[in-house]
Amino acid sequence: MESIDIDRIIEMCWEDRTPFEAIEYQFGLKEEDAIKIMRRNLKPKSFKVWRKRVSGRNTKHMALKDSTRFKSTHKRKL
Repeated sequence: MESIDIDRIIEMCWEDRTPFEAIEYQFGLKEEDAIKIMRRNLKPKSFKVWRKRVSGRNTKHMALKDSTRFKSTHKRKL
């Protein structure tokens, strides 16, 4: 995976309104894989802050949201 992709994944993980399903759709990564990328690329304290922030957050998990839609400015070409 290229550093540009990793940077974008980290950015999407930090965004409150970007669900993990959007990351999976765009990059083919499950939530667990995105967490591993965050763990490897963030400082330990930053990772802890991020995990605490996203754990159980409605906007990061589409299953917890009312809506099943997400918007992506980087759509995958089929």
